[in-house]
Amino acid sequence: MSQFESVEQVVEALSEAGYIADTRLATTVFLVTRLDKPLLIEGPAGVGKTELAKALAAVTGRRLLRLQCYEGQDETKALYEWDYGKQLLYTQILREKIGQVVSDAPTLEDAVDRIGAQESVFFSERFLASRPLLESIRSEEPTVLLIDEVDRADEALEAVLLETLAEFQVSVPEVGTFTTKTPPFVILTSNNTRDLSAALKRRCLHLFLDYPTAERELEIVRSKETGLPDALAKQLVDIVRGLRELELRKSPSISETIDWARTLAVLGVQELNATILSDTASVVVKYDKDVRKAIGALPRLVDPNATVPEQGHGHGHGHGHGHDDDHAHDPKPAARRVDDDEPEEIDGRAIRAAKDTPGRFGHTYGSNPLGGGGGANPITPPKVPAERGSRSFGAGLGRKRAL
Repeated sequence: MSQFESVEQVVEALSEAGYIADTRLATTVFLVTRLDKPLLIEGPAGVGKTELAKALAAVTGRRLLRLQCYEGQDETKALYEWDYGKQLLYTQILREKIGQVVSDAPTLEDAVDRIGAQESVFFSERFLASRPLLESIRSEEPTVLLIDEVDRADEALEAVLLETLAEFQVSVPEVGTFTTKTPPFVILTSNNTRDLSAALKRRCLHLFLDYPTAERELEIVRSKETGLPDALAKQLVDIVRGLRELELRKSPSISETIDWARTLAVLGVQELNATILSDTASVVVKYDKDVRKAIGALPRLVDPNATVPEQGHGHGHGHGHGHDDDHAHDPKPAARRVDDDEPEEIDGRAIRAAKDTPGRFGHTYGSNPLGGGGGANPITPPKVPAERGSRSFGAGLGRKRAL
């Protein structure tokens, strides 16, 4: 099919190619084919932006050319390159002929001039290696040009795209300007990782493609013949839509919904429950933190009335350690009760209070000579027997003198 006659025909054609499109999307595609204007599709990853270009090429019978954009990409990877290897090979083969051309040159300057007069031979279309942008212009057959994830490319590449998208032509200084005979259908996709320039958007039709409704997503899953029963497929679509509301780092895409349905069909699942969905959650969520969030939410998504038991706080009271939270019945309130395999902690404050007897330090170090209560009776310091000092120091002095 080289030309669409109506929007309804676009819907039917894309559906036959396995792409389920609504009227808004089909209308935009119809305008692309009639106005010869590029289409910029923005939206989250995995909503069918790239697949639309593939389906459009399939239903129109056009050749698909794809430019995958990435950070640091230069214009040579998008437009064209000179085939230096081929140029060098021809130079080696024609060495003898080059020698004949300059053999009778009287001076070096004359030899350079003669070679310079022939340089156009080596910078011709014969040695020009076309990249997707130039290839879509030079191609003899109609093409669909997919410029995928243009938001990942640098702004310099956007400037290169302006001439191609506005005039459908590419200028090569050494050769000239190439102009297309049949304008390609151009589709640019963006995941909104950065804002695109106003000049680029002005040259394009614009479409924001978001996640489809539950009915349309279910229709898409059914069209892929996953093998999952319709009732389970409908329930699965609702669960995936619930996961997309969890503010995950990467929300499940439509293609991942299809993969999940195929996974459950291969496992022979007859009923969706939190256990089987948790075991296969990595099919639709790709980051560890997202997996934990998803597994925690799956019981509620499977059954909104389900109650999820709260996890213990790790303190140990009332959770299988043999005692409860009521410490009023603890026979030793001064000591902390711990697990049976740990020694009982000793209360140091009680031990220090028992040793703190009045007059322990005599009248020094801030002691109260009048007693702890401030009365008139002084405290008599404890008496130390004389023999204790002789035992402690006398023997030591004797040994010192003997030495």
